[in-house]
Amino acid sequence: MIRSDISIRDVHPDEFDDLGRLLVDVYSRLDGFPREQEQPAYYEMLRNIGGFTGKKDAHVLVAVTGNHEIVGGVVYFGDMAEYGSGGTATQARNASGIRLLGVHSKATGRGVGKALTNACIQLARCKGHGCVILHTTQAMQVAWRLYEKLGFERAEELDFTQKGLPVFGFRLELQGG
Repeated sequence: MIRSDISIRDVHPDEFDDLGRLLVDVYSRLDGFPREQEQPAYYEMLRNIGGFTGKKDAHVLVAVTGNHEIVGGVVYFGDMAEYGSGGTATQARNASGIRLLGVHSKATGRGVGKALTNACIQLARCKGHGCVILHTTQAMQVAWRLYEKLGFERAEELDFTQKGLPVFGFRLELQGG
């Protein structure tokens, strides 16, 4: 359960750099995840996370404490053509996407990842979409378990490899979508 001192909202432009640094830090600490020198373009994308706010139907959401500290973030895509991953996900219709979820280590276990994911699911429902798509890796086992608890199921047809790194697709079917 998320603590009452944390709220989920759209990122403000003056927070882009802080969120980018947080995501670079989170991803660079994942055991088994490629390091920046192995995938510099990926880390540059994380660093420039605010750029996603300019994409059609995209939202960059942040989890913020009562002290206005960003402790997590995620990108929601209401238009899968903007999703930008490898594989076939960008061709999905009647679908929303989630990418680049990250939670600061001091906020783990507080429901931040779940709250960010649920906010994206709610945005998908508001668009009337039938499913939500996301990708994860073996290094992201905490997120993987969270997604499964929320009802996401493996969607092998969405899998792809990014510079030698296996990336695994997941789908959540939405009722009434």
